[in-house]
Amino acid sequence: MKLKKEVSYSIIVVCLNAGDRLKETIDSILDQKYENYEVIIKDGGSTDGSIQALPQDERIHLYEQKDSGIYDAMNQAVKYATGDYFIFLNAGDSFYSDAVLDKITDEILSYTEESTGIELKDSKPAQPLDKAFPDIIYGNLHHKALDTVIYASPEINDFACFRNVPCHQTCFYSRKLFEQRGYKPEYNVRADYEHFLWCYYEYKAKIKYTPVIVAAYEGGGYSETPENRKKSAKQHREITEHYMGKNKARKYRMIMLITLAPLRSKIAEDEHLSKIYNAVKTGIYKLKHK
Repeated sequence: MKLKKEVSYSIIVVCLNAGDRLKETIDSILDQKYENYEVIIKDGGSTDGSIQALPQDERIHLYEQKDSGIYDAMNQAVKYATGDYFIFLNAGDSFYSDAVLDKITDEILSYTEESTGIELKDSKPAQPLDKAFPDIIYGNLHHKALDTVIYASPEINDFACFRNVPCHQTCFYSRKLFEQRGYKPEYNVRADYEHFLWCYYEYKAKIKYTPVIVAAYEGGGYSETPENRKKSAKQHREITEHYMGKNKARKYRMIMLITLAPLRSKIAEDEHLSKIYNAVKTGIYKLKHK
């Protein structure tokens, strides 16, 4: 199919003194069998030699610029990105396999054929991709520290948006979404969550789930410190009430309490119990999806 090689990606990595973790991320990108991508590295002023240790490759584009935090850095990086789809990987994260971009491209094209009946093999998409393509395509996540796969909900609805949207490491966003609006840095822990809800509720984005395991996440990220967990809860409340209204947000908050969500979160993060928990959750998702 001629069209496949013409779907392009911008893989965005923002970093600051990331050490060997940056090289691990970049190596997983350069290992991809699918080659139509660029790597946008936005560095905030590293002094640890990590930037100098990067491999030489014409697809890597480095931009060094001060920023006010991770989401400001992502917004800066987006301005340099030219791909049809963007994905944000943190330093230390990696693609799960060397076939991720190949599989995602197949899913994008499959969505178009199933949704529109358009014959693709002799056509060429406009830049950015035509409206027939999904605005967001997302998959599953491998948690390195727990050595388990965290499966995303196969359906995005109000409750899924309240409970847990796919993390940015597993989401491929159409460029047009960020042409409309970037992250809001004032949500210094939850800006990616807020942006996803904006895409769903205001942009009315076409969103597709794929069972592909997209990324391997190292764990222990910025939002997982005790201080930022408190900020996360506060920002989650503000964001959900904005997009869903106070009454609906309160209803879902009560459902989460009744169904012991805090306890389930602890089980999901336990190195001994996480695999069992995620296996049960995956089975439920599959039944709902059917």
